[in-house]
Amino acid sequence: QVQLVESGGGLVQAGGSLRLSCAASGRTISSTNMGWFRQAPGKEREFVTAIKWSDSSTYYADSVKGRSTISRDNAKNTVYLQMNSLKPEDTAVYYCAAQYPTYYNFNYRSSDEYTHWGQGTQVTVSS
Repeated sequence: QVQLVESGGGLVQAGGSLRLSCAASGRTISSTNMGWFRQAPGKEREFVTAIKWSDSSTYYADSVKGRSTISRDNAKNTVYLQMNSLKPEDTAVYYCAAQYPTYYNFNYRSSDEYTHWGQGTQVTVSS
């Protein structure tokens, strides 16, 4: 079983930065496809970013591309989401997700691909 615990959310002014963390247990992240999603009030959960286990390829939603970076620290078994130049529309609950078993062919944009989810961390960006 895989457990994911997010942290690092909070209230930040527009233009600011946050780094979200996702600590994993029960599975090494270096051999697991990982992703971040977010859900704003009244909206569906949407893809933010993902990192592929096989070659560390990274993928981003257009809405965050150029402002966000996903990375992982294998020694700490933790995935990070660095977000810069935050906008009020980035306000949402951010969820870390893992695909286990992990497959090479990975539709990273689809939440259905992920089997394990964290509890979420709130990010609020004020204007």
